[in-house]
Amino acid sequence: MAVKHPPPLLTTTNCFVLDPGGWRGRGNRALYRTGRFLFSVLFSTLWRRSVIGQDNVPPRGPTILAANHASLADPPLVGSSLHRPVYFMAKEELFRVPILGFLIKRVNAFPIRRKEGDVGAFRTAQEILNSGGALTVFPEGRRQRNGRMGRPRAGVALLAAKTGAPVVPVYVHNTNKLFHFPRLTVLFGSPLRIGENENHETFAHRIMEQIGKLKETYFGPTH
Repeated sequence: MAVKHPPPLLTTTNCFVLDPGGWRGRGNRALYRTGRFLFSVLFSTLWRRSVIGQDNVPPRGPTILAANHASLADPPLVGSSLHRPVYFMAKEELFRVPILGFLIKRVNAFPIRRKEGDVGAFRTAQEILNSGGALTVFPEGRRQRNGRMGRPRAGVALLAAKTGAPVVPVYVHNTNKLFHFPRLTVLFGSPLRIGENENHETFAHRIMEQIGKLKETYFGPTH
């Protein structure tokens, strides 16, 4: 009888689950790591970034990072705060910008059409999670430039239900005031899982409530 070997653990390298392989894959991985290092230095130096709760993020396996969204800086801020590679959705229009579109496509971003149900983007997100990758999503669906948290969409809950991935609530603080160079903070909360009989909308609201609690715990309800 053939011996069944357990699947290999995901490492820093094979957490790049959409890696095209070959020289392109090596180039993309090098670009991602270089970008992560540079952004980490930038955020830590100019914005005195603090990161709290990194141990709440699973080091491997499918993981959804659900964060509030106030700035275009949020994806690199969250990504550069973690050691494991992270994928993220970006609005389709950004991929049409010269140079920027070329770069973000190679550092784990993939496009989403926000004004319609983008089945292709959802399938890509499922593929990332089913392959054991980490994915950053913004449940509000768009930036809340006043720094307040908006109403969540059910997509993050549907993704969690379809893949069984835990959802780590993430609160990013002060990115709406980025050009005033405030101190930035990234808070990672305890992972959440959708309940057996919990509907998608309820779970989406529970995720946002936990993000709000992270904010209140460290900065107070009116900060």
